[in-house]
Amino acid sequence: MQPTATVLVYSDDSNTREQVRLASGRRPAPDVPLVEFVECATPEAVLRELGKGGIDVCVLDGEAVPMGGMGVCRQIKDEVFNCPPVLLLMGRPQDAWLATWSRADAAVTLPVDPVEFASALASLLRQKRLLSA
Repeated sequence: MQPTATVLVYSDDSNTREQVRLASGRRPAPDVPLVEFVECATPEAVLRELGKGGIDVCVLDGEAVPMGGMGVCRQIKDEVFNCPPVLLLMGRPQDAWLATWSRADAAVTLPVDPVEFASALASLLRQKRLLSA
């Protein structure tokens, strides 16, 4: 895996995007690369960034407006060749079944818990590294 990993963060709420950046820090775990963030506030921006390539993991806000992260996740899993793993941010733990419907690779609840989030992100980065090897 490259020396840095690129993490796309989709949310219409800048505070949620900031929570993700702060919870991850520069490196979510010692055995994964440093992370750089690409922030998107619209579904169109997500598709545009994924089209450019180079995204290692997507973090999608299930509570985003006008299109939630669950819908965006399902769309990119259908439309993006070699779609990167997706970590979904859910409003309620009861929405775990919707995360499964959306084909997210992992899910955590909002507000972002730094330990839970960093662990889930690191796991997806490890998974990506294994698939790329």
